[in-house]
Parts: sequence; C-alpha cells; structure tokens
Amino acid sequence: MASNGFASGTRFMKLSIMGLVIFFIGAYITTIALYARSGCGCPLQLTPGKPAADGTTVTIDFLELQSMKGAVQTNVAVTPGPGLLDSVTRGLNTDFAAVVHSAVTPSKRAWTKGMLPGEYPVPLTISGDPSAWPFDRYRSGPITVDLIYGTERPEQLPVKFVDRVSGWKLSVAGEGNPQSPYRVEMRRSPSIAVFAAVIIVVMLALAGVGAFVAIQTARDRRKFQPPMTTWYAAMLFAVIPLRNALPDAPPIGSWVDVTVTLWVIVTLVMSMLLYVYCWWRHLRPEPEKAA
Repeated sequence: MASNGFASGTRFMKLSIMGLVIFFIGAYITTIALYARSGCGCPLQLTPGKPAADGTTVTIDFLELQSMKGAVQTNVAVTPGPGLLDSVTRGLNTDFAAVVHSAVTPSKRAWTKGMLPGEYPVPLTISGDPSAWPFDRYRSGPITVDLIYGTERPEQLPVKFVDRVSGWKLSVAGEGNPQSPYRVEMRRSPSIAVFAAVIIVVMLALAGVGAFVAIQTARDRRKFQPPMTTWYAAMLFAVIPLRNALPDAPPIGSWVDVTVTLWVIVTLVMSMLLYVYCWWRHLRPEPEKAA
C-alpha cells in the first residue's frame, strides 16, 4: 500500500512538472506571437493619404502616448511637391504653412520662400481614463490638416497616418474634411495585456509561496530555516519593482494597487511575522543546567 501511494505521488509530481513546462512554453510562444503581431511598434500605415494638386503630401507618425497628460506625441512630415519647389534653388517658390487642428489646439508651422519644409513634433489632444488600466482606451478630437500657400485660403488635405506606438493598436476614422474629420482611437494591444497579466500572476505567486512556507513551518510540517527570513525580505522588496514594471505603469492608487499590490504586501508581511514567530518558538535558549 505504501509503495502504491509513493508511486502515485511520484506520478502526480511528474505530471505537474510536465504541465507547468507545457504551460510556460505555450504562454511564451503566445506572448511572442502577439508582440510580433500587434505590440512591437513596427510602422503600420493607417490611412493612405492623398497628395495636393502640386504633389505636396503630409504624413503624421504617432510616436508615444502620454495618458496622464492627455496627449499623444506625433511627428508631422511635410513633403513639398514639384510644383511648390523652385527648379534652381530647390527651395519653396512661395510662402507656405501647414496647420494641424486637434480639438481646440491648432498647431501652425510656416516656412518662407526659399526654405524647405521638413518634420516637426506636434502633440495631439486625447481623452480617456488612465485609472481603467489595462482596459483604458483613448480617443482624439476631430483632426484636420490645412495647407496655406502665400495669402491664399487654407486647403484641407487628406494625410497619411502611421502607427509607431509600441504596445497600442490605433485606428483612424474619417476622411479629413470638415464634414468628416479624422478621429483616432487607441487601445492596448493583446501582448501588453498578457504581459501585465504575467506580472500580476508573479506578484500573487510571491504572496502565495510566502504564506504557504510560513504556515507549513508554523504547523511543524517543515523545520525552521534561519536563512529563509532574508528570503522573505527579498520578496517584500521585489513587490514595488514588479509593480513599476507593469506596462505604462498605472497611476498610484488605481484598482491594481487596491486589489493586488496592497494585499500582496500585507500577505508577505504577515507571513514574515509568522516566520519570525517560528524563529522565536523553535530557537528557544536551552535551560541552564544546575551546577
């Protein structure tokens, strides 16, 4: 009977280890695949754009989301067409300006005759709730781009949008005219959600392992080991770096702190106190022998 119980226990241990290995490999492959597909920040064209009558084009590259500031950093690249360049100097043959409208914050960049337009940064306003991390979504206001030639009236131009934001999936709706301005929506890519879930599971595992060891030692199922007290301290100090490793670390006091971080710390502290109690109980000084 004892041998059968030992054999079944060994078989269960082997199956458990095999299951953990398969789970780890599957999670690793899934995370890498999701990252390569939607989270690497590789350039992805969102709209085709359309050149102006003289061949001028405008490209807006989305670079970085600043959720706490309510802005997404972009680079606006203006490429003048052949009809706008002097054939000798290769500079502008007239004064020229580009205006990017994002909600109520227009950004204007002007170049005088003889200059050559290039690339410049423009922050676009967005709205969203950062405390809903990692399920937060952000939307921009209406976006349009105007080109101004000399003293002529502004001419609206369909632009090319390119997504370069790592960890986010962007979509652009609209046609870039007054009747249908562009609107950008941003949501986290699946790879970032998986990464955040893995970090949270690691934090919960630290608390679970710490509590299990302390309880088993208090029940005299395992002997007290003095070096384990430093192990508890190391796990306790690892919690905050793990929390800060969360992608686009959520604001302090968000739901992940109230439901996970705080209670992981509390569990580890209580486990450490229980283990210190085991130290007090197991390492009592021996009574002095009578002379």
